[in-house]
Amino acid sequence: NCGTMSEAFPQLILNNFESTIGTRVANILKHIFPVPKPDSKRVITFSNTDDHISFRHHMFQIDGKEVTLQEVGPRFEMQLYKVTRGTIDQKEAESEFVMRPFMNSAKRKRTL
Repeated sequence: NCGTMSEAFPQLILNNFESTIGTRVANILKHIFPVPKPDSKRVITFSNTDDHISFRHHMFQIDGKEVTLQEVGPRFEMQLYKVTRGTIDQKEAESEFVMRPFMNSAKRKRTL
């Protein structure tokens, strides 16, 4: 059962982006969305767990002291592939991060 979609700019929750590249990714995600109004009831959550970024979209409603949270979708998981300085059009842009899944497979290191 999905709620109705609001067109208000969303509040953002960025969870567990603590490393250097995680802070950079959180900053990129933060600047994708415009600044919301304080009374916005729409919430988008990006949560990092084991280098997989979970995306959730909710609406909330406050009734006195009770808060009701309703998921309005979509919901998906992402994995960071590449972070490049500059724009997509720049061929000579420097890569800040590139996922290399087949290198150093003996030690699983968290990057975000």
